[in-house]
Amino acid sequence: MNDQIEGYLRRFHEPPGYLDFARFGPVSADVRDVLARAAHSSMLRPHEALAEFQAEEAAASQAAAELLDASPGEVTLLSSTSHGMFAAAHALRGSGDVLVSRGDFPAVVYPWLRVAERHAGLRVRMVDGPLTADTVRPHLDDRLLAVSVCAVDAATGFRTPLAEIKDLIGPRRVLVVDAVQALGVVEFAVDAADVLASGGQKWLRSGWGAALFLVRDRVADLLRPGLGGWSGVQDPLGATAHPHPALPGAAAHKLTNPDGPAVAALRTGLDLVRAVGVKQLAGLATESLGRLLDAALAEGAEVASGSHARSAGHAHIGSHARPGSAPRSRSTPAAAIGRLRLPGVDPALLHRTLLDAGLVTTLRGDWIRLSPHATTHPDTSALLASALRAAGSRRS
Repeated sequence: MNDQIEGYLRRFHEPPGYLDFARFGPVSADVRDVLARAAHSSMLRPHEALAEFQAEEAAASQAAAELLDASPGEVTLLSSTSHGMFAAAHALRGSGDVLVSRGDFPAVVYPWLRVAERHAGLRVRMVDGPLTADTVRPHLDDRLLAVSVCAVDAATGFRTPLAEIKDLIGPRRVLVVDAVQALGVVEFAVDAADVLASGGQKWLRSGWGAALFLVRDRVADLLRPGLGGWSGVQDPLGATAHPHPALPGAAAHKLTNPDGPAVAALRTGLDLVRAVGVKQLAGLATESLGRLLDAALAEGAEVASGSHARSAGHAHIGSHARPGSAPRSRSTPAAAIGRLRLPGVDPALLHRTLLDAGLVTTLRGDWIRLSPHATTHPDTSALLASALRAAGSRRS
């Protein structure tokens, strides 16, 4: 293990059985310290604190732009992923349709539904199942304006083929991406996203209150500052009467100034990810998931990652294996999100059993979602196996 990874791991102290990063990523010691300093400055040096928060906003925007391989003007900071998705929905120009998956996370669906309720020219098309090039292709007509997707499905870990979808829909349709389940832990086609939103509370491990928002210059003429407020215009406190012209680039979509301490925390989380590299973090996180799923299989559980499930005695097929190719190894699932269920055991009871054993997971339907990170201790798989063994022994 190299020094960068070791330094990263030393910054985190979550309990060893914490397997719920897809819900919330416990923050680093660095983020804790940044928030404490921000509170201290706000109390004792308020004037200086405001200047520090402005500097943090510029630094966080720059860090986000570098992580997204974007120009600085293409990135701004908002309050949350959902804020960004609503900004995108209100920004889309013209009359036409937006394509979404009926089963996708609500944050990529409801912004469009709410805008469609008030804008007679916008219609939402629902597709059953995940969005892929094959499921999008039948909807390519003159009315289609945009496609709205999650980069990684929160329930299954399915990784949306963003590049294939963008290539298919072309430059005059907008691909809007909720990246909160991907950014910082999954290598994905960031350049395919025309608009992207991601908060810092999950894999970036920087808490709530700030999110990055990307608007590519290539689609600027297809959007308007639909939720742009006073902080999204030029010289908002100037002497001339309003309205003022919108700021250039992504900043036109700002509703108000972001939360200064939250922005400082987000910048810290971004800096940690950039220092180590997403590729290394993704490798460690998927190795953690692989150990957990193998341990669950050994105890008779059915497991799944991405869109593929398996049970004991069935060979694993990699979530992105091409027809005719060799199956990928267990250490490379679709993302750092997997699922398990134990035949004959009530899912709610299993979820409670795992929690009592110190394993924090999420219950989704009849599946238990596992979402470890690079910092998940290798011994956690043994803890999971023991809890599953105990639950299995009480089967009816």
